[in-house]
This record gives sequence, C-alpha cells and structure tokens, in this order.
Amino acid sequence: MTEKIKVMIVDDSTLVRQVISQMLERDSDIKVIATAPDPIFAREKMKAEWPDVLILDIEMPRMDGLSFLRQLMSEHPTPTIICSHMAEKGSQITQEALAIGALSVIGKPQVGVRQFLAETAQEFCRAVHAAAQAAPALKKLPRAAHRESAIARAATLPPATVSDRPKYTADVMLPLSRNNLLTPTSERVIAIGTSTGGTQALERVLTRLPADVLGIVVVQHMPENFTGMFTQRLSSQCKIKVREARDGDRVSPGLALIAPGGKHMLLKRAGSQFCVEVRDGPHVSRHIPSVDVLFRSVACYAGANALGIIMTGMGDDGAMGLKEMHDAGAHTIAQDEASCVVFGMPKEAIKLGAADKVMPLAKIPDAIVAYSRRG
Repeated sequence: MTEKIKVMIVDDSTLVRQVISQMLERDSDIKVIATAPDPIFAREKMKAEWPDVLILDIEMPRMDGLSFLRQLMSEHPTPTIICSHMAEKGSQITQEALAIGALSVIGKPQVGVRQFLAETAQEFCRAVHAAAQAAPALKKLPRAAHRESAIARAATLPPATVSDRPKYTADVMLPLSRNNLLTPTSERVIAIGTSTGGTQALERVLTRLPADVLGIVVVQHMPENFTGMFTQRLSSQCKIKVREARDGDRVSPGLALIAPGGKHMLLKRAGSQFCVEVRDGPHVSRHIPSVDVLFRSVACYAGANALGIIMTGMGDDGAMGLKEMHDAGAHTIAQDEASCVVFGMPKEAIKLGAADKVMPLAKIPDAIVAYSRRG
C-alpha cells in the first residue's frame, strides 16, 4: 500500500483548520497528521512527527507565517502551500512567500471562507500532491540556498482544479500544418516549456545566457498577474532582456518573451522574421498558457529553424508539441529526471520519442549557446 502524504495545517482559525482537514482527508492518499493555531504550537507538534507538506497561513499570533517559512527553509526545507487572505494574486506578500520557499499560494477570502474552501477542495488536494512530488528536489538543495531559493518560486500558482477541465488539444488554437513556413528564412528561435519547478529552472538557464543569444519564447504555467513581476525579477538578473510577451512582439536576439498568465502565446511569421501572437482561448492540455500551443506554432512556422526544450513540470503539456517540433526537423531537448523537481512533462516527451537529447538542467544553457552560435 502506498504511504499517505502527511499534512500539517497551521492557521489561527479553528474553522479553517477543520474545513481543510475534512476536505483533504476525503482524498485517500492524504492524511492530516496535525493542526496548529500558530507556528509555535506547530514547532512542538513537529517534534513528534514531521509533515510531508505544510499548509500555512500568514497572519497569526506569536509568529507570522513568513517568518516561520524562513526558518523552515533554512533549517529543514519542507514543501509549503500558503493559504491566506493576504495572498492575493501578484501581491508583494505573495511574491515574498514564493521567494522564501512556498511552492504555491492559494488566496482565501475574509468572508465566506467555508464555502470558498469547499469549492476549492480539488485545488487543495492537487496542490498537496504537487508539493509532495517536489519534496525530494527541495531537500537536495543546499540549506543556504533556501532563504532566497526559488524552488520556492516554483510551479503552477495555484495548481487549480485542472482535473475537471476538458482536455483540448492544440487543434483548438492552430491546426498542425507544414504550409506555414512561407519564404525561406535564416532566422532561428528557441522555445522553452515548463511548469512545476520551472521558475527556478528558468532562472538557472536564462541567467547563464550571453546577451547575443537567439530570441527565446517561453511558456511557464502561471496564472494572471504573476508573470509581470516574475519577468521583471529575471530581467534584473540576466544579461538578456526578459519580459512578458505582448501581441505582435518581434522575437529578437538577446530577448526572452514569456507568455502572460491566462493567455496563449503562438509563434508567427512576419515576412522572414518571427513574432508572437498573444490571445485568449480555452485551456489546452488543461493549461493556459499551454506549452503544446506554443510548440505547435513553432513546428508550423519555424520548422527546422528552432530548438525546443521541455523542462520540469507535472502532467504532459508540451510532450506532443515537442514531438511535432521534432517531426518538423527542429532540434529538441528534454531535462533529465535527476535535475527535475517533477519529472512529468519531460518524461512524457521522452516516451513519445520527441527528444533528440536528454540532459541535466546545468547543461541546457550551454546547449542553447551552442545552438545560437552554430553556422
């Protein structure tokens, strides 16, 4: 029998602790081992049994949640989900929680909490499962790295109730065709797709690239309002420019365009040059933005003039798209299992025969540079 995921809930509201406990324990793979009204009580209970996943409020008596999270990530890294009315999408507190070490954030209202929690039961369960899968990678990081680590800044935020969404394919956004290449071009493009653990992975890749690298287009699973602040932080750390994509942006050397949360991003051609189209649409492979949509468009409009890279993430979004890029003549790479936070998306791509190469995250920047500088 598979061991259950052990969860501890730390929240000063008795109602919240009760409701979250009840809804999590409806999942046969989850066991709530303890609840606590504040971090001090939580510390005492952790002495008896350490949780696999922690659900943590921010505003509590005696010690606030962010201070507690800093302690945990420097001393005993523990997958943590923030659940707080203070954690609004894109807020400074949310960004701080992710930078410290939270794997995902779920905002809760100040009124109607019971109904809200009942309606987001599947979201909580999914978040717990995702956090549990990320645990081994979290524990492998050096302790000092956790204080500002971004395994932390990881993942689909929040994971959402994707299991209930219809699983549309990229066909709803763009039919697969080899007739979109138009006139021959020497322009080339690099396309990256990632999800859980991807913010950390992107940081490790993009910060190592020179300013003259080929233009890059990226889908990182994120909801609305997160990508703007995420790209600003990345751009401040990189030699290349990194920003949230806008409809019609040209794909240029030294620039990484990241799909905005809640919108699909497609590669298109404008004469001999590449640009991006940013538009609304349904969830594809249960995500918006979808890696499959981006990779399908790269297969159609860049063909062999592209490098496709699929990195850490839960599920299979991007696997079929990478196969389509591979079949169109593009060079393709999948991140290896050992360096992934969650070996879902790369694993599915490898199973399809979509990856020319499988390599650790540390080698991906060099592969990008080599592709950019080849004749």
